[in-house]
Amino acid sequence: MSFRLAAYAVCVENGRVLLAHHAARTWTLPGGRVEHGEHPFDTVIREVDEETGCVAEIERLLGVDSRVIPAAEARAGVEHQNLGIFYQVRITGGLPRPEPGDEIVESVWTPIPEVASLRRSSLVDIGLALAQTRPATGRVPPVPVGGLIQH
Repeated sequence: MSFRLAAYAVCVENGRVLLAHHAARTWTLPGGRVEHGEHPFDTVIREVDEETGCVAEIERLLGVDSRVIPAAEARAGVEHQNLGIFYQVRITGGLPRPEPGDEIVESVWTPIPEVASLRRSSLVDIGLALAQTRPATGRVPPVPVGGLIQH
C-alpha cells in the first residue's frame, strides 16, 4: 500500500469556493503532499501560492480525512491511503491563475451550488462538508465515489 500525507485549503467567500482544475480534468481543492520535515500548516500556504497564485492566511483547522483507494482504482495500480488535513483559509492577496508548468490548468472562484455539476475529487465535498458543519470531531462521513465524484 502506498501512503500520502496531504494538506488542503478550503477557501469559501461570498458563497463561492476556490477550486483548482487539475490537468486530469477534475476539480479539486488547492493543496497537496506534505514534504519531508514540513508542517501541514505551512504546506497549505505553499500549495495555495504554487497552485493558484493567491496568498492564503489560515483561519482554523477544519478536520482530517483518511481514505483508502482500492488498487483497481488507484493511479499506480496499488492500494493507496490518503490522509488529508483540511484548513479553512482566507485569501489575502494575489489573483487566481494556472500553476506555472504543472498540473493545475486554472483556479476559479466557483459558486457553491455549481460544485455539484463538476467532475471533481471527493476532497471537494469533504472540505465543503467540514466547512459547513464544523464537526467537533473534525470528521465527516465518507463521500461516495462515482459519477462526477472521483478519488
